Amino acid sequence: MQVNIVVILLFTSFLISLLVTAAIKHAFGHSWLDVPNPRSAHSRPTPRGGGLGFILAGAITQWLAPLNSSLADSGWSIAWLVLVPLIVIGILEDWRGVPASIRYLVHLITAGLIVICFGPFPQPWLADWGPLGLAIANLLSVIGISALINFYNFMDGLDGLVAGVSAVQLGFLALWLHQPALGLIVAALAGFLYWNWSPAKIFMGDTGSTTLGAVVAIALLRSGGSMQGWSALPVSLTIVGDATYTLIRRLLRGENIFKAHRHHLYQRLQQAGWSHAQVAVTYLLGTLLLAIGVWAFGLAGNWISLLGMGIAIVVGEFYLGSRSAG
Repeated sequence: MQVNIVVILLFTSFLISLLVTAAIKHAFGHSWLDVPNPRSAHSRPTPRGGGLGFILAGAITQWLAPLNSSLADSGWSIAWLVLVPLIVIGILEDWRGVPASIRYLVHLITAGLIVICFGPFPQPWLADWGPLGLAIANLLSVIGISALINFYNFMDGLDGLVAGVSAVQLGFLALWLHQPALGLIVAALAGFLYWNWSPAKIFMGDTGSTTLGAVVAIALLRSGGSMQGWSALPVSLTIVGDATYTLIRRLLRGENIFKAHRHHLYQRLQQAGWSHAQVAVTYLLGTLLLAIGVWAFGLAGNWISLLGMGIAIVVGEFYLGSRSAG
C-alpha cells in the first residue's frame, strides 16, 4: 500500500502539472506572451508563465506527502510558503513586467527568508569565528542563493533546457541527500516538459526559472551535513558553470553585465546551428555525468567535476571558434 501511494502521488504531480500548464496556455496564450526580440532564440510569440503548473503540482503533492511516511517532509511544506514572494513577483513579471530593481530586491528577501528558515550553507571553517563567522556564513549564503535564483533565470533561453536539467538535478539530490519528496517536483517537471520540449508550446517564465533556482538552493541547504552538501554542489555546474563563465567573460571584455545578451555558451551553440533539442540533451547528459561522478567519488567528485567542466568549456570555445572561423 505504501508503494502504491508513492506511485499515486508521483502520477498526481505529473498530471496536475500537465493539466495546469495546458490551462495556462489556453487561458493566457494571447496575453502572457514572450514576443521575439533580437536576443530571442525563438521566432514566434509563445505563452510564458507555464512554470506555475509545476509549482502548483509540486506544492500540492508535497503537502499531501504525509500520506506516505517515506515521502513526508515538513521542511518542504515550509519551503513553499517561504517561496510565495518569489513566485508572486515571477507571475507579475510574466504578466506585465516588473522593474529589475524590485525583482532583485525580492530575490534577496527570499534568499534571506530561506537562510532564516533553514540556516546557512555549511561553512565549517568559519565556526571558530563565533558570531562574526555565523554572520559571514549567513551573508555568503544569501548571496549564493540569490545568485542561483538569477542563474536559473539567465539559463532559461532554450526549449526544455532548464526544466530538463533541473529534473535530473533534483532527481539526483532526492537520492543523494535523502530527500525523496523532491521526486514529486521531478514528476511535476516531467508534466511541464510535455509542453516545453522543443518545439515549446509554452515557456516557464520567471515564475518557473527563479523558483527552480531557489528549490535547488533549499535542497542543498537541507543536506544535513557539510560534507554531504559540498559533495552535492557539482550537480549544479551545468547551470552555474555556464552562467559564471559567461559573467567572467563579459567582465573581462568590459561589457555591461546588467544588459541583456546572447553570450551564454548554450545560446552560442544554438546560434552556431544546433537545435534547441540538441543543446538541451547535451546539457542533460552533462548533468547526468556530473551526478554519476558525485555518486562514484563523493567529495572527490567536486574536483573531477570542476576539471570536467573546465574541459567542456575549453572544448566548447574551440568548437565555436572553429565554426566562426569557417
